Amino acid sequence: MTHGLIETEEQSALRASVAALGKRYGRAYFADVVAQGKHTDALWLEAAELGYLGVSLPEEYGGGGAGIQELSLVLEELGAAGCPLLMMVVSPAICGTVISRFGTDEQKRAWLPGLADGTRKMAFGITEPDAGSNSHRITTTARRDAATGDWLLTGRKVFISGVDIAEATLVVGRTEDARTGKLKPCLFIVPRDAAGFARHQIDMELGAPEKQFELVLDDVRLPADALVGDEDAGLLQLFAGLNPERIMTAAFALGMARYCLEQALDYARTRQVWKEPIGAHQAIAHPLAQVHIEVECARLMMQKAARLYDAGDDIGAGEAANMAKYAAGEACVRAVDQSVHTLGGNGLTREYGLAQMITASRVARIAPVSREMILNYVSHQTLGLPKSY
Repeated sequence: MTHGLIETEEQSALRASVAALGKRYGRAYFADVVAQGKHTDALWLEAAELGYLGVSLPEEYGGGGAGIQELSLVLEELGAAGCPLLMMVVSPAICGTVISRFGTDEQKRAWLPGLADGTRKMAFGITEPDAGSNSHRITTTARRDAATGDWLLTGRKVFISGVDIAEATLVVGRTEDARTGKLKPCLFIVPRDAAGFARHQIDMELGAPEKQFELVLDDVRLPADALVGDEDAGLLQLFAGLNPERIMTAAFALGMARYCLEQALDYARTRQVWKEPIGAHQAIAHPLAQVHIEVECARLMMQKAARLYDAGDDIGAGEAANMAKYAAGEACVRAVDQSVHTLGGNGLTREYGLAQMITASRVARIAPVSREMILNYVSHQTLGLPKSY
């Protein structure tokens, strides 16, 4: 499955170790957690103890000192075992990366060790009801209190994962440039119990331990040091978190695709209606082979994106990360659909657990950015076509 050209021996060994951990927990554990309305705390903490959650964070703060490529393969293998950890996309990948790259020494000391050892989680708040995929339309604003130097945040966020289990949320707001009067994006650490910071759970048709929330910020007062990075850095800091987010979303999708494909292959090898198992028939075998090819191609693009990002090429990684997210999302949907069709009626039963993936797989197409916005990005950024918006 892996080769030295694509992954180092250390990365392949990490993949095997994570796969073994995922197998010990498996889909039954994950499904039981969801059914009871609980969280994957046991798996989260064991993955942290083994160094998997913090693998991409700096060594001086308890991390593994590796990169997003290592973190993405951790998430992929857990997903392939049927127990993905969605908060890995948010807490270590987005928030941990942003703080490690742009945070103050105090912010790094306060947050990175906990994010690495699993004892602390941080959510990420960017999407807004009226902005959707257009981050340039964000209206959550931050203004200075001239008397105290504090920040005051006001606005709304929607579809924010895991706010209830995170000690704080890294919120994307906008401050006004005194020179131009234009709003520019900035990142703020907002504690869960901050006055004026309210959350409301969104009723989702998704079977996942992580819940989705709408956030309301009503003049939330934050100290001056709640700002992460430079107030003037703007989009540079924001996309330092969004590229890993897209790479990790691809890993999440590929893990789900591989899990479903494996169930379909096991079934096709043993299910016998006529003389031979149904996997001997090309109408069953060829679509599964096509899905496997699509998954492998998407993984290659994900690995390319991760390598570019880890090498410090933010611009190159941006294009590749968007392509990886797109390719993985499409491969995931195809894999789930073909797996369900391979099992026929059994594909819709609780016993086999594939039906719930039909809804879950669509997440990879929609979040954190829609497939259409990725096509827009590639159209004008890569192909040089004029923008339509």
